[in-house]
Amino acid sequence: MIEVRLFATLRENREKIYFLPAEDFHCGQDIYDYLGIPKEDVSTFLINGFHKKPEDAIKDNDVLALFPPVGGG
Repeated sequence: MIEVRLFATLRENREKIYFLPAEDFHCGQDIYDYLGIPKEDVSTFLINGFHKKPEDAIKDNDVLALFPPVGGG
């Protein structure tokens, strides 16, 4: 299983946490596509707490965290 955690605006019309079968996904981009999240909507992508690129490989028992860009002043 891969645990996917979404934060802030990425949660709109989606669950906060997904548990997905590892054999169906090979990289972060596969998760983006499955959840319907455009790549440009994610500014921070973590695998097991480490900054990664969506093209990086994912495996069973990984925890992914996706964060949108943060605005403010």
